[in-house]
Amino acid sequence: MSPSLTADDVGHEEALRLREQGLVLPFETVLDAIHDRYPEARLLEVELERDDGILVYEIELLTRERVVRELEIDARDGTWLDDERDD
Repeated sequence: MSPSLTADDVGHEEALRLREQGLVLPFETVLDAIHDRYPEARLLEVELERDDGILVYEIELLTRERVVRELEIDARDGTWLDDERDD
């Protein structure tokens, strides 16, 4: 069995450094895209993680329809990687 890569949380200091170096988008940019897709959504949780070598914003939100969604967005370029309803 080969080892699998797992998600690792990125700490606050490293996240700030990555942002200052331009290696991740400002979260405000990502938030604008989220609100375009889910107007009036409320953030429940946000994490920056390294997942299989990719920096990913993992976001949990509550839509105006009161549905909890889990999103994964590439922190480098804003590409939506996953968008699932959390049952």
